[in-house]
Amino acid sequence: MTRKEDINILSEEEQQAIIEKYDPEAGTRKLTGVLGYIAFFGLLAFSLFQLYTAIFGVFTAQIQRTVHLGFALSLIFLLFPANRKKRKQGKLQITWYDGILAVLSIGVGAYWPLFFNDLVMSVGRLTTMDFIVGILAILLVLEATRRAVGLPITIIAFLFLIYGIFGQYMPGFLAHRGLSLERLVQTMFYTTEGILGTPLAVSSTYIFLFLLFASFLVRTGVGQYFNDLAVAVAGRRIGGPAKVAIFSSALQGTISGSSVANVVTSGAFTIPMMKKLGYKKEFAGAVEASASTGGQLMPPVMGAAAFLMVEFIGGGITYWDIAKAAAIPAILYFTGIWIMTHFEAKKIGLRGLTKEEMPSIIEVLKNVYLLLPIVAIILLLMSNMIVTHAALYSILIAVIVGVFNKVTRMGPKQFVYALVDGARSALSVAAATACAGIIVGIVTKTGLGLKMANGLIDLAGGILIPTLILTMIASLILGMGSPTTANYVITSTIAAPAIILLGVPDLSAHLFVFYFGIIADITPPVALAAFAAAGVAGGEPIRTGIESAKLAIAAFIIPYIFVLSPELLMINTTWPELLWVVITAITGMVAIGAGIIGFWMRKMHWLERIMAVVAGMLLIYPEGISDMTGLIMFAVLFTLQFVWKRDNDNKPELSAQV
Repeated sequence: MTRKEDINILSEEEQQAIIEKYDPEAGTRKLTGVLGYIAFFGLLAFSLFQLYTAIFGVFTAQIQRTVHLGFALSLIFLLFPANRKKRKQGKLQITWYDGILAVLSIGVGAYWPLFFNDLVMSVGRLTTMDFIVGILAILLVLEATRRAVGLPITIIAFLFLIYGIFGQYMPGFLAHRGLSLERLVQTMFYTTEGILGTPLAVSSTYIFLFLLFASFLVRTGVGQYFNDLAVAVAGRRIGGPAKVAIFSSALQGTISGSSVANVVTSGAFTIPMMKKLGYKKEFAGAVEASASTGGQLMPPVMGAAAFLMVEFIGGGITYWDIAKAAAIPAILYFTGIWIMTHFEAKKIGLRGLTKEEMPSIIEVLKNVYLLLPIVAIILLLMSNMIVTHAALYSILIAVIVGVFNKVTRMGPKQFVYALVDGARSALSVAAATACAGIIVGIVTKTGLGLKMANGLIDLAGGILIPTLILTMIASLILGMGSPTTANYVITSTIAAPAIILLGVPDLSAHLFVFYFGIIADITPPVALAAFAAAGVAGGEPIRTGIESAKLAIAAFIIPYIFVLSPELLMINTTWPELLWVVITAITGMVAIGAGIIGFWMRKMHWLERIMAVVAGMLLIYPEGISDMTGLIMFAVLFTLQFVWKRDNDNKPELSAQV
């Protein structure tokens, strides 16, 4: 098996430094002493509260959400320093104002539970104390989001607040009557349309439990097993380490809520292997970045955005409907990256791992039982079980699975640490969803979503394709620097209504903006996942981002296809039709991959490359005439390549299974 010292795998400290540089969610203080105990037991209490409500039933909406918010805000002010530039491996101590903000956050979180009856009976009339607490809630959410999530979403939320107050001064279709400060505060904290809206509701129920599930999976060794399984499956193939990165990241994405964290944890192992084999630094980083970002598109978890999608789309749609619809596009995405890395490896003559560098297949298969929690949660969700119950049962199965290996067996101490880790990972999500609630609340009160939709449609002349292009650009911009849950909330609120107005099914529209919001992580100029991969690989960040976007070409094509033809999302189709769609789409990805890389069985002429990309796009689009035309073009290209290979049998050929 490959030795760590042979490929210079990054240490845990180096990995953490890179994650903290590009991912604000990861940069917490390492508290010691009394403050360390306070933070530890606060996180533990947070998890216990969420487990209690999951088992015995949630409280009234305002109470459930404000307690969840109070826990998150107070812990963020204890754990996340105000100034990231001064953060020095936990040596940065809590300041007096951090303590004040934490105490105020507890007060805000307790306000609704303590005065619930009075607030309900007031029918929207705010007392002076209500007004002060509401203002504090808004300011605390903005500051906590800045610390735990980053500036982009904080600035967007602040601009929306300004827009809500000064709407009467806005130009053209953006103008509205304007909200008084009292009305704004009332909407933001005393209704379920603002901070306490749908995004925070989902965070305080489904998302927390799935993050807790991910924490237990890590403790049972599932994350490491994904790497071992990926090496066993893909390591011997041509360009093996790149395919290991793709396979591992697809699996890691089922439990990871962060593209950056996925890049660094998987990339610390795969990127050095790729570089050792002969891949350029930028390409090695790009493979990991594009694959890790794609993990957010992979069911069943999809970066936790799938749970938000259920609430935002409504109309009786279930979580399983969304996961099922997202499956084929996600498979095509990873197929595209796999194919392009294969052709790149053939182009530059790279080998796979040797037998000596490979782990024992038998040893890897001995631990296949570690996948049981993942299989269980998929089956439970397929059965339409209540999502919270599915998460609870899956956590229990993860604990049971850990018992079979003494290394991962969880005693009471490990169980408590898993609860604490799960709560810690939920802090940034809670802040992001609360901040996203501010945006949703302003959009609802001002009608901005419909105004923006009509504005985009007018700009596109009422034609679908130009509207999709403008919506894509808007989603890429809005998704820059935002975590998965937050960028979905923003893009679905502002960008999705435009294409829905043109008759596109809600699910197709929401997945369209979701895809481009996620792909912003690898699209320059703000490509955080690509920059993190460049940090691991030692490559140039912008070039790594460009390579990442090229490898992720499927993500720029497939959303257009499933909007124009929803069969790709398993909507209104039969199994034979679906099988044909999958076969032709994968064939199309082979053609596109060859065209983009410029190599199939030999180096391709520029005319062949254009023909391959066109053939691939025709094959991906699920329609009879386009499929037949694409297949004919594909057959012609394949024949040309095969004839060249036959005529050059006397020359050594690089061949391998994809």
